[in-house]
Amino acid sequence: MTAAVAGDGITRFSLGRWWGIVLKEFLQLRRDRITFAMIVGIPIVQLTLFGYAINTDPRDMPTALIVADASEWSRSLAAAMQTSRYFRVVEGIDDEDAARHALAQGKVQFVVTIPVDFARDIARGEHPSLLVEADATDPLASAMALAAAQGIVESVVAKDLRGPLAALKATPQPFAIDVHRLYNPESNTQYNIVPGLMGVILTMTMVMMTGLAITRERERGTMENLLATPARPLEVMSGKIVPYIAIGILQATIILLAAHWIFAVPLFGSMVALYVTSLLFVAANLTVGITLSSLAQNQLQAVQLTFFYFLPNILLSGFMFPFQGMPRWAQWLGSVLPLTHFNRLVRGILLKGNGLVDLWPDIWPLIVFTAALMTIALVFYRRTLD
Repeated sequence: MTAAVAGDGITRFSLGRWWGIVLKEFLQLRRDRITFAMIVGIPIVQLTLFGYAINTDPRDMPTALIVADASEWSRSLAAAMQTSRYFRVVEGIDDEDAARHALAQGKVQFVVTIPVDFARDIARGEHPSLLVEADATDPLASAMALAAAQGIVESVVAKDLRGPLAALKATPQPFAIDVHRLYNPESNTQYNIVPGLMGVILTMTMVMMTGLAITRERERGTMENLLATPARPLEVMSGKIVPYIAIGILQATIILLAAHWIFAVPLFGSMVALYVTSLLFVAANLTVGITLSSLAQNQLQAVQLTFFYFLPNILLSGFMFPFQGMPRWAQWLGSVLPLTHFNRLVRGILLKGNGLVDLWPDIWPLIVFTAALMTIALVFYRRTLD
């Protein structure tokens, strides 16, 4: 009879037992500082990035202005571009060669060329053309600014067609705008998205895999055996990274084959340059994973840290939203992330045919990032040894 009552008491729902379990979970969450930081940090990061950094109508796009005709028309046009808020004239780029290099490296989005005798041809009614060259690797980044160009022409015409030139108002537009969409003349979004996906996939898989490396050793109880070996920290770290480098190169090859044969993405650059930059990018992400693995106490924390790292990469690298359209502080944060530089590298090689001179401004940040993260990982690994 007593056993039956006891058994019946266990099967009944007890508010006391239930509340005890609730308190235990809250205590575990309070002790798990990384999880608690994710609970608070992820909403703050998302609100900040989507509220302030992300802009689907990019303004102040860097523009090189090449003026071969010093006239009132040229000055009016430059002033109208500045006041339109879509263009921001970059100083120090005043010849075609420098402008081409700036376009190839992604330093400017547009190059506007005012030809020789531009004002004279307008006065004669010869309807000269104004050349606007746009980096169309990201069609979204240039679409709104190019659409606003016609309004800029109309504002200049309304301002400067006066006096003896007023008669030109009755004629067709006194000058035209010739737009050359370079690198992606058909504004095919696949040419922009597919190369960017290569960096996104490598970031997600490389950081996730290596982020679980040391925590897996710790949870399985094999970390003590690893620490007991005479292997130095650098040997352990590099030894864990090498197998994943092969996986990363295999993934890059699969993505490149799909990009070429399925999505018809062109390849104007060198395959050697493409694989070298991919190797640098894979190494950078593997050092991130190893660092997060050294910081985390278990695999769940490693996954949480990976997600926290992955989110800014997606939003601030120029993969989903135009990089040049972000505020300066967001561009500065994005420039720290390897994915930002890799997106420029892979798109530059595939679509622009860039060589080492044009690639170097985005190669050295990957090297510096990898060296810095490896140093941090070694420091935390030595603490584990102690």
